[in-house]
Order: sequence, then structure tokens, then C-alpha cells
Amino acid sequence: MDKIRNVAIIAHVDHGKTTLVDEMLKQSGIYRENQEIVERVMDSGDLERERGITIMAKNTAVTYKGTKINIVDTPGHADFGGEVERILKMVNGVILLVDAAEGPMPQTRFVLSKALELGHRVIVVVNKIDRPDQRVHEVVDEILELLMDLNATDEQLDSPMLFCSGRNGTASYSPEVPGKDLQPLFDTILDYIPEPDMNLDAPFQMLVSNIDYNEFVGRIAIGRIERGIIHQNDEIEVCNYHDPDAEPRKAKATALYEFDGLKRDPVAEVGAGNIIAMSGIGDVTIGDTVCARGAAEPLPFVKISEPTLEMVFSVNDSPFAGREGKYVTSRQLRDRLFRETLRDVSIRISEVENSTDSFRVCARGEMSLSILMETMRREGYEFQVSPPRVLYKEIDGRRCEPIERVVVDVPQEYVGSVIEKLGGRKGEMQEMTPLGKRTRVEFLIPSRGLFGYRNEFLTDTKGEGILTSVFDRYEPYKGDISRRSMGSLISYETGTSITYGLYAAQQRGELFIGPGVEVYGGMIVGEANRPDDITVNVCKKKQLTNTRAAGSDEALRLVPPRQMSLEQCLEFMADDELLEVTPKHLRLRKSILDHEKRMKALMRNR
Repeated sequence: MDKIRNVAIIAHVDHGKTTLVDEMLKQSGIYRENQEIVERVMDSGDLERERGITIMAKNTAVTYKGTKINIVDTPGHADFGGEVERILKMVNGVILLVDAAEGPMPQTRFVLSKALELGHRVIVVVNKIDRPDQRVHEVVDEILELLMDLNATDEQLDSPMLFCSGRNGTASYSPEVPGKDLQPLFDTILDYIPEPDMNLDAPFQMLVSNIDYNEFVGRIAIGRIERGIIHQNDEIEVCNYHDPDAEPRKAKATALYEFDGLKRDPVAEVGAGNIIAMSGIGDVTIGDTVCARGAAEPLPFVKISEPTLEMVFSVNDSPFAGREGKYVTSRQLRDRLFRETLRDVSIRISEVENSTDSFRVCARGEMSLSILMETMRREGYEFQVSPPRVLYKEIDGRRCEPIERVVVDVPQEYVGSVIEKLGGRKGEMQEMTPLGKRTRVEFLIPSRGLFGYRNEFLTDTKGEGILTSVFDRYEPYKGDISRRSMGSLISYETGTSITYGLYAAQQRGELFIGPGVEVYGGMIVGEANRPDDITVNVCKKKQLTNTRAAGSDEALRLVPPRQMSLEQCLEFMADDELLEVTPKHLRLRKSILDHEKRMKALMRNR
């Protein structure tokens, strides 16, 4: 039996997990000499590569000194925390990566606390020590403080510490001694991370910690074998810890795969301690336990933190509905959303009462919802969504709301502006630390208070600020927060936008569209320069008379329109607005399109 180590790489977003895995793969010799090497090879999804973030946890494996090291690359964004929690059940130790300049951040605390709760051994890696603004010695102290803060055991406090440059592929035992390669990291994994329990005589048992999907074989269960041996085509049973009364489902392990570098190698049999992929169980889901036939014994599964945010996804009913999408019906939308819950355990889907074409989607944060929307529109779905709303909880008879721990890292000259803005959104400052020419400020703020703030934050800090947040706790309702100070510019009629109409409209606010764009009545074409909504006619043509020549339009100068990304649209939306999402367009609109009906509804609500 081969020697095995199972390890996960955990860290705050952008601290260099995926880049370090790249180098570990290169130095372990998984590439042929002439093979093209892809940067950030583990980020295989289009959206992951475009945004430079990891969304789904990925498995890989390398062999070093005759030992197979299974490595799991996890996401760093708080919104994908559900991924991290369940992946930790698959491994026996973690590599905690901390940026040598930024130090421990909110998500570092979150992922480390989960690893310590499970009793995992931790190898601390201070990464990016080649940064010009690195402050290695201070960061080491901050990491030790964090471990003490999280009640780490004496053994966990004595965790080995390495100093790496993931980009250069070097590691060393001391920040003063530059490393040559990643050998110190590999050696520390072998010495410090325990071998998994390899009980080969007991009946087969495996907890499903991840799911992959393949058009040809359907769903693929990924997990670590807790005990026993499985052979290809063995009869198996599937049970679930949270459903003890249900009869175990019978299935067959039609194919088994081991991870090797970037490949999955088919194997005929595999034993305890290994992380494997298995196909043949049609309806398998994360948290299921796969056992030998006749020996069903479910394993407890980590409780995933509750969602804090909801949006309503519904069928597109705008005048332009069905023009671009391949999938436009409520049945197709329903099937796609419920399919997402099979892969992402932190998302909850339910049907809206008294509606056949609307679905409530609850998640951890705006990022995970925007990723879902972007993925669906690329797949050819067409739908519309409501503004994000927080999920309130009744605790001891009081209405409570989710509170986020927000850390901002900004140049000193912008601190005042950030404190003022977050204070106005019910943020309470907890801590303020100068870091050279920059300052780090920590706040506790209601999740509602962050809606629409990220873009404002980037503008206020001239793009130099870093803002990160992680769910902290529920607290009693903090009172009203004004979301948007300005109203919307709303198109009055359906047609094509014309320079003459746009020129008149731009006097009333900032436009989101240029000339030659198809619009419909009730569609939002810009932001007004006053608190109330303004109806504008962007399709208005110039009336030609004997004294007006058709060519005199050319003198009209239009201000370039503001291009809105998906996240910016979600942040902009007011309560009575919707976002229409199609494969080619994002259109903001009023939920009531007809001008007259909208005015009547407004009068009724006043």
C-alpha cells in the first residue's frame, strides 16, 4: 500500500493558493518536458480564469519521495465558505497561507477556525515574502495572536512556519534565508501531517464531500475512503446521517478514479485513506455516505452555515423576452436552479407562494449569487431577478439581522471618507491600525449596509482600497439605512435610442446607454440627478421643418454612458426595480413597466 497524505490549502482570497499549487505541480514533475504549462491551472472554469478567483474546490495529487500527497485547492471568498467547510472533512491537515503584507484577514480567521474545530494539524505558510511592502515579522506575531484567539491547542500553537514565494516557487524555514525550491514545504507535509487511518479490513465506507458532473456518466462523487477497500462494479449502499429513517439506496460503483496531477486515472480497486472519484450513483449528493452492501453506517456531516441573503429569480416577462435565451420557461429555470443545489451546499432554493414562475434563492453573499447568474446567462438562460434582501431571524422574540465583519485597507488620506460613509450605514468601528502609508480599519456593519457600497468605496479610494467582509453574527435590527440617494431615469416609450433624445435626457442625470440601443417603456436608462425618478424619452426625434436641417444633429455632444457590470446592476437596484438577465444584455427595469399603473401604485404607497 502506498504512503498517503491528504492536505487542503486554505487562505483569505488572493493570498496565492492557486499559484502555490501550480508550483507544487511543476516541481513534483507532473508535466512532461515539452508540455505547455498553464498559469493557475486549477482555476479551470471560465469565470474563475476571468476574475482570478477560485469558486469550486479542486482536487489534485503529486508524488514526493514515494508518498502520494492529495492536495485540495479551496476558495478564499466568504461567499463560498460552504465549499471550504466540507472539504476539510476530506483531509488530515491544512496548509494555512497568509500574505506577508496583508497578514491575517477575515476569511483567514473563518477557515482557520473551521480547521482547528476539526482538530487538524496546521502548517503556516507566510506567502509573497518577495513583496516590496512585506512585513514578515509583524505578520508572524499576528498569526500567533490569531491562533491564541481561536483557542488553538498547544500542539496547534507549535505549528511549523514556512516562508514562501508562490510565484517564484521557493520555500524556506527562515525569512532571512532565501529558498531555492519548494522542498522544505514537501518535507514538512511528510513530517508533520499525519497519515490517514488505513483500516483495510472493515467494510467499505466513504463520505461524499464534493460532487462533479459529467455529461456522459452523470454525477461523480468525490470523497476520502474512511475504511475498507472498494472494487470496480462492487454493489454499494448510499445513506445519509441527517435522514436516519430512510431506507439505504442501492447502487453500483461502475467506475473508480484516483487523482494524479491534473488527471483522473481509472483504477480497479482502491483502499482506505485515499481521495477518490466514483461514478454510478445517479442521485448522490454532498453529505451522503457510500457503504458496502449490507453495512450501511452513515457518517456525520459538517453543518453548513445558514445563508444570509435572498433574491427572487423569475421568468423574464419584459417586452424583449425570449429573443436571445435558449432556456426561457419556468420549468427550465426551476430545473437549473435546483441542479445548482446539488453542487453548492450553501445555496437554498424554494418556490415563491402563489407564483408558478418565481423562485427564492438564498445564499451566503452577493458574490455567489452574481457568479450563479453569470454562469446561467452563459449557458443560455434568460430570467429576471429582484434586488438582494437580507434574511432576518427571530431570536428571543426580537427581530435580528446578519452582521458582517468588514476590514478595509486604504491609503491614509481616504480613511476619513470611508469611516464617514460606513458610519452612515450603521457601521461600528472596532479597530484601526496604521500599516506604513496605509491604514487598516475594522467595522461591524449590517449586511444591508454593504449593498451598493463597494463601487462607492472604489470611487472614494481612487481604486486603491481593499474591502473584505465575512459573516460575523446576528444582532437586533439596527434601524433604517438609506440605500440610494438618487432616482432612476426611466424610458417612456419602446423604440431605439436616438442622439437627440439622449442629449435632452443627459441634462437630467447620468446615462447607462448610448445611441442605437433598443429600449422599452419602463426600462431604466440612467441615474437621475435628484432623489425622484424621472421619465425621459430617449427615442425622441428632431422634428424637421424648413428651417431645421437633418444634419444639424451632428453638433450634439453626448457624455459617454456608464457601462454597468452585473454586480454594479445588483448594487444599483431599488426595491421596486428588477434586473433582466439575458445571454447578451443586462437591462435594469421597473417592476411595473406601464407609466400610468406605476404612478397609481406610487400614489397608493405614499
